[in-house]
Amino acid sequence: MGQQKKTRRDFVKNTALFTGGAMILPNMQMNAMVNVFNDKKLKIALVGCGGRGTGAAVQALRADDNVELVAMADAFEDRLQGSFMNIAKALGDTKKLNVNEKHKFVGFDGAQKAMDLADVVILATPPGFRPQHFEYAINNGKHVFMEKPVATDVPGVRKVLAAAKVAKENKLNVVVGLQRHYQDNYLAALDQLKQDKIGKIVSGQVYWNSGGVWVRERQAGQTELEYQMRNWYYFNWLCGDHILEQHIHNIDVANWFIGEYPISAQGMGGRQVRNGKDHGEIYDHHFVEFTYPSGAVIASQCRHQPETMSRVSEFFQGTKGTVSTEGDNATIKGWDGSTIFEHRGKDDPNPYEVEHVKLFESIRNGGVIANGENGAKSTMTAILGRMATYSGKVVSWDEAMKSNLALVPDNLTWDSPAPVKPNADGWYEIPTPGKTVVL
Repeated sequence: MGQQKKTRRDFVKNTALFTGGAMILPNMQMNAMVNVFNDKKLKIALVGCGGRGTGAAVQALRADDNVELVAMADAFEDRLQGSFMNIAKALGDTKKLNVNEKHKFVGFDGAQKAMDLADVVILATPPGFRPQHFEYAINNGKHVFMEKPVATDVPGVRKVLAAAKVAKENKLNVVVGLQRHYQDNYLAALDQLKQDKIGKIVSGQVYWNSGGVWVRERQAGQTELEYQMRNWYYFNWLCGDHILEQHIHNIDVANWFIGEYPISAQGMGGRQVRNGKDHGEIYDHHFVEFTYPSGAVIASQCRHQPETMSRVSEFFQGTKGTVSTEGDNATIKGWDGSTIFEHRGKDDPNPYEVEHVKLFESIRNGGVIANGENGAKSTMTAILGRMATYSGKVVSWDEAMKSNLALVPDNLTWDSPAPVKPNADGWYEIPTPGKTVVL
């Protein structure tokens, strides 16, 4: 784990979740609490012990010689204990594992307990709970690595934006797991764009087309809430649909390369193949046109349909030429077909590891990495796309940002009703263009 470059999906085949009904503390003035650690042993807490959380913990522990994992939290004990064993196995020893049994927190109230013990927190639950976890971490002076996306609804995005502002003011480092920002071929391509090699970007296409991900079948004795939490990918309050949870990577690259966030979106989608009861309420395909302030229009497509064209990449057209990014490679061509620039990165460092190395270097050197705002705005871009496909309408950024439609309930307990309920036959309501309310 962590030694070879893999897609993020390879890390999350067995992803669990940890939820937290954390009480959010009032914003504190913490300039005096800024941590410049130099050679101090940094304590890490892992919140969310699924496959991605486990992988991120291993990468963090390998990124710096003087760190230790001191606390873990997850909704489910089997996930937590399995994660602990997998981390130990990946590391080959337990010298950096200092998590005693009383610091393995299971349940809804464990996130803040784990974070209270650490200098650096890894937030790797399903994204529905990211806003409250992130807010708690920042209000308590923690440096943060958090997975993408950072919310599943607009109120969550606004909460993350507010906390990101506090983090920056208080010199707290925030790295978001949009790892292409730490990947050499993307950085090399961006450098060429800054040199005006393709001129102004006017259009583009971004893709995450694949056969889909895991499904977790309902087990005897599960409550509806537990079932949804175990099968979290298929419920919007937890996942936000795969246009958000997965395709955000490619949408984020469009925002990054253009240097703007879109002003509107329109699109279409539905479910034709992954349409069983265990597939919850999400679509299996989306197609969106994002329009940017500069006039650029980006066509975005993602699908979870086996035995179809598989493609994860980005392609942009400028006034002078084109740029394509896929895997470890980047290519820039002129409109005459000539190759202006190529990056072939099979020997490049693993960006999943680089993002953790950069985080700890910045903490020790007194720097500030501030990925929170972009993480929130790229999350918002993908949510805007979901709003467009679910409604079948043109949705503007400004009207979407005012939405108070909250998908994630506050203060969940195991006695809480599930936020989404099936009908008498076990089917969930599927978004219907022209009828579904998205704002």
